[in-house]
Amino acid sequence: MNIKRIASKLRGTEAAEIAEAALVLPLVFTLLLGIIWFGRAFNIYSTIQQGAQQGAITAARFSCATCGNASTSDAAITGVVEAVMKSSSLDTTQIITYPSSRPTFCPNPPYPAGTCSTPNDNITICRNVQLNAGAANQPAQCGATVSFQYPFAFNLPGTSLNMRRIVMTAQAQSRMEN
Repeated sequence: MNIKRIASKLRGTEAAEIAEAALVLPLVFTLLLGIIWFGRAFNIYSTIQQGAQQGAITAARFSCATCGNASTSDAAITGVVEAVMKSSSLDTTQIITYPSSRPTFCPNPPYPAGTCSTPNDNITICRNVQLNAGAANQPAQCGATVSFQYPFAFNLPGTSLNMRRIVMTAQAQSRMEN
């Protein structure tokens, strides 16, 4: 008898409400997860860009103006980038080398010869590069660039983005001051 009473009650509007909730709630939940994961992806992109910018600023500055303009070490630049990334709890062991093209180096004086290095095979640091190569009617500006890549995987079950890996590129430059 109880089953017949329950069945008769479910035939009304309550059954329609339950069915609508069963259809809508998974979609809303997926939408909320998407907002969270895209927010995290934006946070990671912003963090790696900030790390690259801080690394480029450090690479463009000399460690000692009175001791012959010694360049800042690669380890110090890598340390700056990794410190920014660790502040957002990013795993610095996942950094991937960004295969950038060979830059145009500036004439040596008053700076040391231009070089590119990739310490630990992950962060590319180029010093004394021409930042505005190909720009007409502008004096050449010399500086430093820092570039690398960082992977990110979405976790959105039931979608085509589930466990899809994207690789974000961070590249920044800073000009040298005389």
